[in-house]
Amino acid sequence: MKMFGITNRKVEEYLYAILPKRDPVLADMERYARRHDVPIIGPAAGRLVYLLAQISGARRIFEMGSAIGYSTIWLARAAGPSAAVYYTDGDSANAARALEYFRRAGVERRVQILTGDAIELMDSVPGSFDLIFIDVDKHQYPAALRKALPRLRSGGLLLADNVLWSGKVAKPAKNASTRGIVQFNRMIYSSKELFPVIIPLRDGVAVCRKA
Repeated sequence: MKMFGITNRKVEEYLYAILPKRDPVLADMERYARRHDVPIIGPAAGRLVYLLAQISGARRIFEMGSAIGYSTIWLARAAGPSAAVYYTDGDSANAARALEYFRRAGVERRVQILTGDAIELMDSVPGSFDLIFIDVDKHQYPAALRKALPRLRSGGLLLADNVLWSGKVAKPAKNASTRGIVQFNRMIYSSKELFPVIIPLRDGVAVCRKA
């Protein structure tokens, strides 16, 4: 499993070593991601988003950036059979692969696959959401937040991955991706609508509740 240097390496190795084995579908996805350098949230953060979706009772979930659908499966399983989970990705090959994984995981009926720009795709889905998970290209994070926040119901959760960006947020920003993450973090902590916490798990996960 890829390490991000956010916590002590031995501690990070321990956190992954103690995890229960994943089912065959998730295990296959993890192997595929390693071999093909596909970004996924991994099993530790996967368990976190599962728990947050489950205890919040989220049923309508919009995922902004889904790749091969790894985090989508964690969210769909947590939300239950009556859920509506919206998968988004700009790569049709990723979407096709994700659909096959959804079928194997038994969640295909609760996942709607949308291809294209995640920020624009949100406009194609009416209504509010119980949970929105941001994991798009990092320079898009501020725009994703501006799009997502009005669509999140009061009491809903906004999650975002990679908000510590391998520690680059603590140094002068040298590229658009780092600047996007730094701006996003400032935005969530200055928002009067959100109560945010950044959890230093994996590459940093932001957890925000909307007032």
